[in-house]
Amino acid sequence: MDHDSIVRVAIYPPLGIARVGNSNEYFFASDVPGVAPKPEGGYKDGDNRVKKQVARFRVYAFNADGKPLGELNHNNSTQIEWRVHSANVKAAWYQFNNALDLSDRGISSLYRNSSVTGADRQQMVIDPGSRTISGLNQQGPEYQLDGGKFFDMEVPLGEIRTDEQGRLLYFGGDGHSASLNNAPATTFANNDGWHDDTSDGVIRATVRLSNGQTLEATPAMVAVTPPDFGPGLYGVVTMNDVVQNLFINEMNYPDPAADGVVFYRDIYPMLQRMTNTQWVNQGFYMLFGKNSPSDFTDPDYLAQLSSNSEANKAARMRVFNWFRNPDDAKDTPTKIPPFYGDGFGEYYNTALDNLPVTQIQYARLQKWANGDFETGKLQPPKSFNEMTPGEQINSLNQAPFEECLGGPFHPGIEITWPMRVKLMWEEPYRLKTVKEGESTQLDFGPLLTSEIALSADGPLSKSGPGALTRWLGVPWQTDEASCLSGYNTTYYLPLPSFWAARVPNQVMSEESYQRMQDEKLNLAQRLKHFDYRQDWLRDFGTVYQKKINYMVQRWHDLGIIAQDSSDNQGSDNYLPEQVWKETGRNFDPLSDPTFEQVLIAEGVKEPQTEPLLKAALAVEEKSGKDKKVTKDSIRRQQRTFGRGEL
Repeated sequence: MDHDSIVRVAIYPPLGIARVGNSNEYFFASDVPGVAPKPEGGYKDGDNRVKKQVARFRVYAFNADGKPLGELNHNNSTQIEWRVHSANVKAAWYQFNNALDLSDRGISSLYRNSSVTGADRQQMVIDPGSRTISGLNQQGPEYQLDGGKFFDMEVPLGEIRTDEQGRLLYFGGDGHSASLNNAPATTFANNDGWHDDTSDGVIRATVRLSNGQTLEATPAMVAVTPPDFGPGLYGVVTMNDVVQNLFINEMNYPDPAADGVVFYRDIYPMLQRMTNTQWVNQGFYMLFGKNSPSDFTDPDYLAQLSSNSEANKAARMRVFNWFRNPDDAKDTPTKIPPFYGDGFGEYYNTALDNLPVTQIQYARLQKWANGDFETGKLQPPKSFNEMTPGEQINSLNQAPFEECLGGPFHPGIEITWPMRVKLMWEEPYRLKTVKEGESTQLDFGPLLTSEIALSADGPLSKSGPGALTRWLGVPWQTDEASCLSGYNTTYYLPLPSFWAARVPNQVMSEESYQRMQDEKLNLAQRLKHFDYRQDWLRDFGTVYQKKINYMVQRWHDLGIIAQDSSDNQGSDNYLPEQVWKETGRNFDPLSDPTFEQVLIAEGVKEPQTEPLLKAALAVEEKSGKDKKVTKDSIRRQQRTFGRGEL
């Protein structure tokens, strides 16, 4: 690369996503949209702790025409000095009630921890300050994001490192949450006295080129979010869909489908993701899963839906008419996707009760239904290193947003509703940030209204340390253990769902998977095990307050729903070839006598001799009588044993 032609440099991805984990092992966030990272050995380490997802940042160069020239790193004699400032300000922010961009439906919010006033509120800002790092393979105590405190409690937020090329590696916290006074959590999003170690912040870099030129890079941001408990599963509406809807409609972003809808690029991902949600929600399995008439991955059905012939129009229109129109103001609970909406819980019988696809997604579905599309091809994505610099930048823009959910935002899991507000954005995919050294403004008066939140100089006008995660629940575990599926238990299916692809609802356990795989069982019995789903949070009980506090304590013991090959090609096509099953669940498997009963019923184990019968046999043996035990002698010994005389 000719350094003399470089006039501008920028950090990518513009927003990186790291995830908490309590393991010292880690894996990198994916650089390619829709491709999940697959760490060697799985998503937990040998001690069953959750591995961290690490965000990796690069610097790219541009010429005077704005053309990307490629990545700058040690390979092309570039020196990069990184500066990172992140924070957690959740407890010093306002309560979450609902999304404040819901027109006249946004509910105004008071301060969290409102009993803490004045300058004392700064004690709830966990801010380790800025860190600077440069060079190759750098790590150490000086790069720990420590020193920030919640009152007098020190709260580490992670660390930064560099790799062998001088790229920045951002490690988030351990997933730890705690109460200042050891008070239990009581609600989903606004637990006073609590903090967690999620965070976000601004990434800056000074770049020194081989020709002596020094350039300041366009800054980026990082957000540290909860773990992905369903890696490789995606929302029907991703955050990438949400922000692209904004960018295309309001910011002149080029629509990838401007030259025509392509089925396998624009339509199939929505359909496939509904079918894949079968692995984390029983209702989705019934509607769209394996063996369902609406299994969108079934080859025969897919052949109809991917064809633009008039003969298949009825099949396409049937699916299109099933989708919820995002511009419909009415409540449409029978439409899909079957997720709760942003206003669920506050409003009833309105469009806010249920999640729609975006306007752009719906418009593409409409063209597809009418036959105005090309089929295209289902092909694996290009690897990152095979991409051109322009393709790499496009990939790094989208990949972090693709792995985050696009709703419902109540409040959400990773990043939430402000992302769909134009005021947040400097340009597509890059957020406005505060000036270096500035903190995030936290006080907008005693009541945060929609009008204030959306004002030109309000909290969305620029983002600084802690600005993105402050809108989410505190601590993160209580929200995840609260927002599940099927709250109306009179419904036939456990639907709608909140965030099944990240916070599973009903899952295939390891036990079900092993029994499904057993070829000694008949197909009908194997199908029973395939059909059976268990509650992901089953080890936490059913009492709400106990459940959310168990989640704080033992979130890392829950299973990760990970992809596996089931090798069932020869089972009359009724069993799946690929599954997502529960892995790494760290609760006592011996506490489940019903699974023992399953093994007995299937002839894998023999029933154990009852203790009373064992005692009777032992007494008869010791007395020297005939080893053949009669019914009368068993009853006699049982009576004696029952009186405690043995």
